[in-house]
Amino acid sequence: MGLITHIVTLPFAPVRGAAWVLDQVVVTAEREYYDPGPVREELAELERDLLAGRIEEEEFDRREDELLDRLEWLEAHQRRLQAES
Repeated sequence: MGLITHIVTLPFAPVRGAAWVLDQVVVTAEREYYDPGPVREELAELERDLLAGRIEEEEFDRREDELLDRLEWLEAHQRRLQAES
């Protein structure tokens, strides 16, 4: 962009800045939402609860299935993103 373009579009600078900030917020939120780390941590905590006797085997199986399904979905999403880039 040349100097003239910068001068002419200067009144739109706050809008461009706000759009950039919103874009960064969306990128960060998506990164956190699709992060498999918390799901893995929850799986480990679930296993500790089972071994400590805080939950029953049936509860463990049900919650483990839910978490593994979520983890599989997150990892598939990451593979799709890598394939696109």
